[in-house]
Amino acid sequence: MAIRNIYVEGEEVLRKISKPVTEFNQKLWILLDDMAETMNQADGVGLAAPQVGILKRVVVIDVGEGLIELINPKIIGQKGSQIEAEGCLSCPGEYGKVKRPSWVSVQAQDRHGNEIVREGTGLLAVAFCHEIDHLDGKIFKDIAIEMLDVKSEE
Repeated sequence: MAIRNIYVEGEEVLRKISKPVTEFNQKLWILLDDMAETMNQADGVGLAAPQVGILKRVVVIDVGEGLIELINPKIIGQKGSQIEAEGCLSCPGEYGKVKRPSWVSVQAQDRHGNEIVREGTGLLAVAFCHEIDHLDGKIFKDIAIEMLDVKSEE
């Protein structure tokens, strides 16, 4: 496994639409493993392939309940709403309030191509929406209700 470079806002790759994954092989598995390691190293809860320069519909998420890998994810159901502060590994030090569904159902494939459905509430619902947005060339700042002025304590 390897730590990959995380692209930051302003990089063109973050604004492009990712292509579906059609081959479930060693190359994909290496990408998934590298993305999980990169996300953990950066103290993130999610990472999408465009954030490491790969325009494929691949996402990893870990909100403290174990690693979730999603290939070709799409939201198939949502209910309610919540407004939470969000940040992004591609927008270091920036946070904003974003309105998202409070419950989300996602259809995707696992690393072997098997169809899976995952549901999430709270932070997991936010992470699903946030990372899937990356696959469509969007970042949280595009839909933030307001940006927050957070001072670093470093």
